[in-house]
Amino acid sequence: MPTQSQPRVTALAAATLLLSAALSACGGGDSKEKEEDLSAQKLSWKDCPAPDASEGGGGAPSPLPGGAEWQCAAMKAPLDWSKPKGDTIDIALIKAATSGGKDDRIGSLVFNFGGPGGSGITTLPAFGEDYAKLRTRYDLVSFDPRGVGRSAGIRCEDAEQLDTYFQQDSTPDDEAERKKLVENVKSFNSGCEKNAGDTLGHVRTTDAARDMDLMRQVLGDDKLHYFGISYGTELGGVYAHLFPKKVGRAVFDAVVDPTENAEQGSLGQAEGFQLALDNFAKDCTSQEADCTVGDSEQDVKDKIAKLLKDLDSKPIRGLPSRELTQTAATNGIAQALYSKDFWPYLTQGLEEAYDGDGKILMALSDSMNGRNEDGEYSNIQSANVSINCADDKARYTPQHVKEKLPEFREASPLFGDYLAWGMVSCTDWAVEGQADHPDVSAKGAPPIVVIGNTGDPATPYEGARKMAQALGKGVGVEMTYKGQGHGAYDSKNKCVRDAVNGYLLKGTVPKADTVCS
Repeated sequence: MPTQSQPRVTALAAATLLLSAALSACGGGDSKEKEEDLSAQKLSWKDCPAPDASEGGGGAPSPLPGGAEWQCAAMKAPLDWSKPKGDTIDIALIKAATSGGKDDRIGSLVFNFGGPGGSGITTLPAFGEDYAKLRTRYDLVSFDPRGVGRSAGIRCEDAEQLDTYFQQDSTPDDEAERKKLVENVKSFNSGCEKNAGDTLGHVRTTDAARDMDLMRQVLGDDKLHYFGISYGTELGGVYAHLFPKKVGRAVFDAVVDPTENAEQGSLGQAEGFQLALDNFAKDCTSQEADCTVGDSEQDVKDKIAKLLKDLDSKPIRGLPSRELTQTAATNGIAQALYSKDFWPYLTQGLEEAYDGDGKILMALSDSMNGRNEDGEYSNIQSANVSINCADDKARYTPQHVKEKLPEFREASPLFGDYLAWGMVSCTDWAVEGQADHPDVSAKGAPPIVVIGNTGDPATPYEGARKMAQALGKGVGVEMTYKGQGHGAYDSKNKCVRDAVNGYLLKGTVPKADTVCS
């Protein structure tokens, strides 16, 4: 099933490994602690082990240039923040100490890369070099939020079950297919409830925000300096609402619109992915070399639509033992639209799929779903559904989706059905959703830099302005990046990087409505 907001860098790291194959910390536990002891706890930093399967697997993080080693620790936090003296869970942390001198150090810079469900334990080291400039004055820190990876990670189904689940027909055409989809979702959700136990009711974004304030204290910082990407911007906004006086220097990149409910968010993504597909088609057909997947922009989109229609009744070969279905192909195309760097893979994947070979599109789909080349899954999708359903109050029925299909199809002929039917993901969820949308009003907080990308498929550009407004006057400082892909800082655009680095390193707030291109 489609998810609301995939973490860009986690997804790209996984896709790189999967495409390569196709083409050739810290544990949790329960204990009793006193509330006052939790804020005074001392972290035991040790060399990081290799990420476990729930975090995506792979080897232990490599040292940074210059030999700096990554260190991992586990922070105890209340399982239930309404009972702070009750059972605890372990929140897995990772850190690279600042490369600068003691006098230059500002504190810790905490990252959340999105999802919800992305593992910071694997993502930060994978892209640590991109933040080398920031490490001159900060310890770089990230974490597996509760419900993710080694932080009491939730697993709803095993690998074999997930293979079947992600191959299902997620765009039903008749009553029998709709019934089957709802049954599959119900089975998946029952697995979440069974396997997560008491954790399921305590993975809301407000819980993670409280964990971050405890983290701030345990790390020894008076203020939380923060870099949130994608869903990480929503988490940062919720933190700012709960603890406005504790916000330090903060940057929100690839911004979630905090004013939308789940349906509005899905509709916005339909529009965003359609825009990204339009931009891909325009780019392909505007090059001097012939576009191998269409003669015109419309021809590119028509051929993709025909491929997906054909796959609905006749899948083609994918990666070993699996076929490329309509759902997997749609998922793979969406994954490639997260970054312009992946457009060449999309072109090649479409070329090969037209000839009956779906391995590249399937590798991209596997990346989106957190499946590695060994057939094991991270828990990104299980965590994503669990956190979204705990946050979002709405519970949509198949009848509601059917009524909304015309609006979604108008927003995106290609992705409309797919994203509309994704709204049934929380049907019959065991835990009540918290709210229609998050409260991010943060009166009294210092300036927060909010960056919107005009070509962002997953968190459309308009969300940045909505976030800046919702944070409040004098708090949200909006910037615009005229580019493609999900996020701005990691595009390596000099204008964006200079503005962000200037704020985080020197405290220089960018001028409101700064535009970078």
